[in-house]
Amino acid sequence: MSSGILVHEWLAPAGGSENVFAAMARAFPDAERWCLWNDSDRFDPVHETFLARTPLRGRKALALPFMPVVWRRMPARDADWILTSSHLFAHHARFGGPARDAPKLVYAHTPARYIWVPELDGRGGSLPARLASTALKPLDRRRAQEPVAIAANSRFIAQRIADTWQREAEVIYPNVDVARIFAEPELTAAEQRDLDALPDEFLLGFSRFVPYKRLDAAIDAGRVSRLPVVLAGGGDGERELREYAERVHPGHVHFALNPSDDMLSAILRRATALVFAPIEDFGIIPVEAMAAGTPVLVNATGGAVESVIDGVTGAHVHDWSSDAELRAAVERAAACDADACRDRARAFGADVFDARIREFVARNTS
Repeated sequence: MSSGILVHEWLAPAGGSENVFAAMARAFPDAERWCLWNDSDRFDPVHETFLARTPLRGRKALALPFMPVVWRRMPARDADWILTSSHLFAHHARFGGPARDAPKLVYAHTPARYIWVPELDGRGGSLPARLASTALKPLDRRRAQEPVAIAANSRFIAQRIADTWQREAEVIYPNVDVARIFAEPELTAAEQRDLDALPDEFLLGFSRFVPYKRLDAAIDAGRVSRLPVVLAGGGDGERELREYAERVHPGHVHFALNPSDDMLSAILRRATALVFAPIEDFGIIPVEAMAAGTPVLVNATGGAVESVIDGVTGAHVHDWSSDAELRAAVERAAACDADACRDRARAFGADVFDARIREFVARNTS
């Protein structure tokens, strides 16, 4: 059996890319695992680079200029293939020893946004970032020519890879834990009381409370459709969201702060529709909503349109500032069938990803 190495940027306690890396580890349990530093307890064992032993550990912005160099000076290893999970510079990874000549494959969540699409990443707007991107673009494109094959997490990102790296990429959608959503949620007594206190019908917004997640769009959708709104999640933007809710939809916006996985599943099941306005590379939350039988309003730009079928499992919204379009989208989504939503979500389950990533590696390393 061939031996491999799995590479990831850094490992945070939670995150969509970390979930993909965990799925890769399950698909290739004997492969070595490497990252810049590991702040998660989900991966054992995993090797860290020397950055993990410096004051730069966990300080992504400060460590960023050193990352391309660190990835080029990985230790000697013996491996038949290397698979990197990359959203910044992990695809630059080069090991010494026999692994130096092993075929490298990349699963790309996106080319680095702050370099290539700074309008979608606040980090790219600063003067230092703009100056750095001038030097990093040709380097990043050059390193992206090394892999024997690239997989993208959506057609949206495959097009970004073609535009930036000038490489062709096949699409392997990321794994979504739909089985967890299918299972009946187990709530504590307090959670059940909180769930019972929610309105009978409501639109749901769920994410971190940060501006680019566009939870204000859920409030707007509730206003134009005259439906209550539930915002689930948490973050520094809570005060601004509460102020906006009181200004445009007073008395009709409820907050479910930092819900557990089971509580979120229960809320998803109760919602009339999920409102998901950001431009995302793929969008896992819409698939989770569909697994709960809940249709989704998604941005017509971005990867989420690849999972949500307009008029069947939700609605695509082109202009979030148009009350008429938003009202029609809510009506179209609310009319969707719950079983159709659940059937669609099955196409993005962990078993599908497992089979696709195994086949991707086997086909490109044989």
